[in-house]
Amino acid sequence: MSLRITRAGLLDTVQDGGRHGCAHLGIGPGGAMDPYSAALANTLLGREPADAVLELHFPAAHIVFEKAIVIALTGADFAPHIDGRPVPMDHPVAVPAGAQLRFERQISGARAYLSVIGGLEIKPWLGSYSTHLKAVCGGFEGRALRANDVIPYREDHHLPDITDLAVLPWKALHVVDDRKDIGFLMGPEWNWMSETSRQAFEAGRFRITAAADRMGYRLDGPALKTVRAEQLVSSGVCAGTIQLLPDGQLILLMADHQTTGGYPRIAQVISAHIPLLAQKNPGDSIHLKLTQLGAAQEKIIAQKKYLQQLQIACKLKIDEWRSLPNRP
Repeated sequence: MSLRITRAGLLDTVQDGGRHGCAHLGIGPGGAMDPYSAALANTLLGREPADAVLELHFPAAHIVFEKAIVIALTGADFAPHIDGRPVPMDHPVAVPAGAQLRFERQISGARAYLSVIGGLEIKPWLGSYSTHLKAVCGGFEGRALRANDVIPYREDHHLPDITDLAVLPWKALHVVDDRKDIGFLMGPEWNWMSETSRQAFEAGRFRITAAADRMGYRLDGPALKTVRAEQLVSSGVCAGTIQLLPDGQLILLMADHQTTGGYPRIAQVISAHIPLLAQKNPGDSIHLKLTQLGAAQEKIIAQKKYLQQLQIACKLKIDEWRSLPNRP
């Protein structure tokens, strides 16, 4: 059976852990903007962290589950309700057939993630389920979800005895730290900036402008200057790369970034803090904090270690729940 979109959201798409190994073709990895929250939704159900999920923006889609299923919602809190009853974030939830998921208001964050037990039946493109909007490939027909779209469940888990909504008794924690600051490493062209500009970069606050999407965020802050007049040959970039524009302002690249760029790469946001950026909205401000490489590695290792432990534990929890004679 399937889930069905009854009302389209703002920009809801199928995403996963990314399309890696295609940069030489000019195709970036894409994937979930908040890879940690997406992985968390999957691991709560014992699934592989990089598997396909729905990435939702507010106002988000209305979704009907045509057969009983177990779901998990993570990331931004859009006040989810199922058939008028509030459901918690970061918990598995058993959902009866015919139930409708709606989101009432934006409480916090920018992107929520929905995972279903067993996964969604989506055809991969270049080894990934992620939607590449510009190429119109991957995901669900290479586009954002629309009303009346139907996405089959990948596996039939035979859950006919779920007759009422039930929150299962385990949840996930968040191990994304330093929420007040965004950690960064010096980029290859860090020293192209003047000393005054380097100090301003570290001391200043930068506002995410309305020119913000899955490709990147335009930042508004103190004008920065370079001390080198030479041009940069187009070079590789990745999610979290911060480029200095000719007008002294910054572009912070996100999931759907291009594969190369010609602006100076003055800094690189650490991988562990990409999820923090993904949950920012236009108008939010960020402060960038210089981080040592060893500390950055420790943070991302801690995230991956937690997800691995959670996946193992949740697989056991799911199996235990299935075996209960009077399960909810």
